[in-house]
Amino acid sequence: MTRVLANLCAVACLFTSSIAAADRILHRENSLYSQIVVKQDGSIICLQFDVRRNLRNQSCINTRRPNEMVFSYTKMTMTTLLFTPNPRRILIVGLGGGTLPMAYTKLFPKARIDSIEVDPAVVKVAEEFFQYRTTERVRTHIQDARVWVKRAALVEPGIYDLVVLDAFNGEYIPEHLMTQEFFSDLKTLMTPDATLAANTFTISDLYDSESVTYESVFGSFINFRLPESANRMIIVPPADVSSDRLEERASALTTTLKPFRVPIEKYARLIAIAKKKKPDWNQNARVLTDQYSPANLLQAR
Repeated sequence: MTRVLANLCAVACLFTSSIAAADRILHRENSLYSQIVVKQDGSIICLQFDVRRNLRNQSCINTRRPNEMVFSYTKMTMTTLLFTPNPRRILIVGLGGGTLPMAYTKLFPKARIDSIEVDPAVVKVAEEFFQYRTTERVRTHIQDARVWVKRAALVEPGIYDLVVLDAFNGEYIPEHLMTQEFFSDLKTLMTPDATLAANTFTISDLYDSESVTYESVFGSFINFRLPESANRMIIVPPADVSSDRLEERASALTTTLKPFRVPIEKYARLIAIAKKKKPDWNQNARVLTDQYSPANLLQAR
């Protein structure tokens, strides 16, 4: 009987330790902007933010396959290469764990990448746990993106051929980074043949207003969505690209993007379909401006 109890205890201890190992807190701190948590579940390490409601994953890395993109939205962002195959100057608004700038620098080691992040604590966590590195070509600017973009647009207009918006505060995109005025400053920073991609959501009270705000600045855009994901990617291409051309570019990128687990040929087909669809938002919705940007109110419902 004693041996049976001992064996049961041993099994229980192993089970308890496996649970602990499966969901381990590596880091926790309260920054000026949110509570930051880094959790590990097996080989997956995730960065989470908690503002008011609950913890939400912002970035994840697979330590066994560090190039692999864990989230659908990061994979979806790689569709920018269908429109700008060889970017030289890249602007990324919102750092998270640094997944996107690190992916782009691996793909394009000669490209200049500027990442804007308001929270210095996020930068430190990205460097410590997510293999993010600032180099001569990969620069990190710790500043509010609205201020940084406004100043950069005055000093160096028309320099970026790829712009990615991926700024979240734990609940949604900060309201001052969703306005017509902000997008106009961003457009000033873009070259005539630049591509813009914005990571946002399919389920939001802001869906209509957000969509018409992008339209008011950039004109028509590609509303790229996946059935299995709540994210949507707003893609503003430099020019219309035919379905055949998308397929051709996707085929050329397949091997390159394989380590990142990006099904680029599937995405190219879905984008070709999305291009033909009519807008699924109310085009009479009110445009978001600095005077009217109720993002926080809508998200609090």
